[in-house]
Amino acid sequence: MLPRDFIQPDKRLSLTPFWFWNDKLEIPRLLDQLAQFQERGIHGVVIHPRIGLHKDFAWMSDNLLACMRAVIEEAARRGMHVILYDEAMYPSGSSGGQVVAENPLYACRGLVMQEEAPTSAGHHLVYQAQHNNGESIYIVDRPIESGIRGVHFLEGHGDVAVPGETWWDRRAPEEHPAATDLLNPEAVTCFIRLVYQRYFDEFGEHFGKTIPAIFTDEPYVMGRFSPYKPRPGTTGILEHVNAYLGYDFTPHLPALWFDDEPEAERYRSDYQRAIYHRLETTYYRQLSEWCTDHGVALTGHPEHPDDIGHLRYFQWPGQDVIMNDILPGEKAVTGRPSLQAKCAASAAIHQGRARNLNEFMGAYGEDVSLDLYRFVAHWLLVRGCNLLVPHAFFYSTRGARIDDCPPQLGPHGPWWNDTALTDFHRACHRLCWVNFESEPVCEVAVIGRSDRLPESVARFLFEHQIDFHYVEDRQVLEESTITADELHLGSMGYRLILAEPDYITPELEAALEPLTQTKRFVVYDGTPNCQERITAIAEPTVTTNEPCPWLRARLVRKSGLLWCLLFNEGETDIHAEVCLPGGADWSKIDVVGANVKPISVCDDFIKISLKPGEIGLFCASPARKQQQ
Repeated sequence: MLPRDFIQPDKRLSLTPFWFWNDKLEIPRLLDQLAQFQERGIHGVVIHPRIGLHKDFAWMSDNLLACMRAVIEEAARRGMHVILYDEAMYPSGSSGGQVVAENPLYACRGLVMQEEAPTSAGHHLVYQAQHNNGESIYIVDRPIESGIRGVHFLEGHGDVAVPGETWWDRRAPEEHPAATDLLNPEAVTCFIRLVYQRYFDEFGEHFGKTIPAIFTDEPYVMGRFSPYKPRPGTTGILEHVNAYLGYDFTPHLPALWFDDEPEAERYRSDYQRAIYHRLETTYYRQLSEWCTDHGVALTGHPEHPDDIGHLRYFQWPGQDVIMNDILPGEKAVTGRPSLQAKCAASAAIHQGRARNLNEFMGAYGEDVSLDLYRFVAHWLLVRGCNLLVPHAFFYSTRGARIDDCPPQLGPHGPWWNDTALTDFHRACHRLCWVNFESEPVCEVAVIGRSDRLPESVARFLFEHQIDFHYVEDRQVLEESTITADELHLGSMGYRLILAEPDYITPELEAALEPLTQTKRFVVYDGTPNCQERITAIAEPTVTTNEPCPWLRARLVRKSGLLWCLLFNEGETDIHAEVCLPGGADWSKIDVVGANVKPISVCDDFIKISLKPGEIGLFCASPARKQQQ
């Protein structure tokens, strides 16, 4: 008997797409689209003001907020949820240029290398030196004239599509809204007042209910479009950098520009970590504390796919699959984007967060198939994601709007009236339920840094069906309990700790010494001997009769049951015999119909057949020894 909550999951667990508000808004049309969403199994949205928005509905205007109120109230009536988006387009932090309009001193700053000493007001000399070629260089802290994407087309543009042109071509750099200095805590406080507090003043009665969260979107320290090739910085930044790193970084500043500086990569890495720490304290922490105080979750995602350090400040940690970064086969396990789903899921489990999300499908192109849409969703789900945010449902596709980071997955899309799409929505809803408030069966941790996670060890574990979580190095040092048998962090106990050589520091080696003595800490170098040490300790989620490098597996406990997800991440069919965790009576679950299908077990093995992108769900009562 399947749990009733699986058959009819909480509506909060449904797909929650970006809903692009990108034209002249009409409340009846908004409410009609909202009804269409729910008819197709979508019970929540992220309201995203977007390029093409009519100027009568300017960012934070009374007209725009009135439309939001109408949708929020209708969503409340329908039992749906609405996540508010904190910016006029993206990246977040500038309130569509309003922060800088209120105080020009809040404009984005950076470090700029130039050939002359600074003479303008507000331009501060940070360092002067001679480069190897004998030329004098001046490193200056100054405004960098950067901007963010805007929500309005320029006059005469956008309402007619132009072949060969895309929406971002329609605005010169100087015409973009001014970006904010996110490393300045006073500027961020201004942003919070203009957006977050305004939202609360308007819709506070719905906070924590119909409005569960606010979405912040990839804040960039340097904004976009600056003509000066800056490096991150703000007034007084070296004082922070030196304090964080424990040494004077000043003589190493040229390494931020010149590859031939001694140990340039090391100093760039050190500087980036210091900047990340500053951004955590000035931006993410402030937003997180405000959200906590006002009964909503901070969600969204940082700039890079493995920025795990920033995620500690999200009540709902998230990441973003874009631009065909994830595709069947090699692109599913190659490059930093291939780490992002595990990044967000790991941050959530270790911080005790119930939700983690992934925005996905942005800029995948107009030719996206439903099969590829399904593949990326399943790729996320088998890694532990439990809130899927498709990018995007469009309010309008008039003129150039259709070119805005397609595909268009909503009412104007090719499958909108296809029952297969509704079945997909409902299946994802139930699979998110499996991942929500469940207990992962996972005993392997992989050490990463706040700004970077290792890739090669992850691939080895995926290919051997060994589940794992990422653990940030400072979590090992500051938040973990370490014995000779395990590393305990949050609700998880890890019997095997892995790290690639570049991630090991003397401090980590000292902290992990008890596990080193028992051979439960392994430095992964990719050699067969190292891999054998791992497989001797780490039990795979499932075992197969032959190697299945494209089979992914996830095992969780929930509602007194074991749930196992199997996913074909490759480009060809998988036909294999699989041994699910022993001593349990397994059944296969039809996720669309919520039906149980008994399976034949022979010597603890079952036969599976999975097409590329196909996911299978299996369920069982735990064996008595597992229950104990």
